[in-house]
Amino acid sequence: MTPNAVGVPEHGWLGAPLNARPLFAPEHAALVGTLRALAPADWTREAVPGWTVRDLAVHVLGDQYGRLARRDGHRTGPGPGPGESLEAFIHRVNQEWVDAHTRLSPAALTDTLELTGGQVARFFVEADPAEASLGVSWAGIDPSPMWLDTAREFTEYWTHRQQIRHAVGQPTDPDPGALSLVLDTFLRALPHTLRSVAAPAGTRVRVVVTGPAGGAWTATATPAGRWSLAEPPGEAAATVTLDAETAWRLCTRGVTPSVALSRADVAGDPALAEAACQIVSIVY
Repeated sequence: MTPNAVGVPEHGWLGAPLNARPLFAPEHAALVGTLRALAPADWTREAVPGWTVRDLAVHVLGDQYGRLARRDGHRTGPGPGPGESLEAFIHRVNQEWVDAHTRLSPAALTDTLELTGGQVARFFVEADPAEASLGVSWAGIDPSPMWLDTAREFTEYWTHRQQIRHAVGQPTDPDPGALSLVLDTFLRALPHTLRSVAAPAGTRVRVVVTGPAGGAWTATATPAGRWSLAEPPGEAAATVTLDAETAWRLCTRGVTPSVALSRADVAGDPALAEAACQIVSIVY
């Protein structure tokens, strides 16, 4: 499913390009509005394991400054240590950033996020979606086309806002427009998820997400040994049907693959269905 397609993709196996650019400004405004409405005690609630709401907001600020640094051609900063994996490096520098900003008050943090977030939104609106950009490790591509990097960045901001909402007792934002883009981006990880699954060319694995933000994504084994989202849909060897809440939480490891499978409607080959549910669309 590609409800936000903007043209013919250069990397066909990823599916048609997505257009997340118009959604950054509304998402930014929603985050700032959420933060400004928090009570003082809300900032100390746990948002993700090990991080409070305030910590998570500081992390978002770091992401925004990092993106603006790349916009400005500024490449000075920490790098991986000897033998350090990408995942370990990212988790380390994220924690170092959070630890370094403990003196930043919630009010000042929100004001700064409002300033930098507006600049990030403008950057993505003006970016060329076809140019090469940061790799997306969970999709198995480096460099990635800017359209995928942009969509990935949108999903990160959206996911962190939901984590803040959940921490203070609010449900996931029900807006189907944003969630549709998030799900469509997350499911671009399906070919990479199945990369080690050997299957005859033409074998199809389908993931269906129900609800107004949902859709269907089909990965097909190709003669070249790669799984692709670009092949014509057909009869699937395995179909996994999930509700939207379970789907996005699975992709961000808010629920485990085993929990997602227990909630899923599975048809066809159970091994292929289980393999599809290993999907993860974050650096994990």
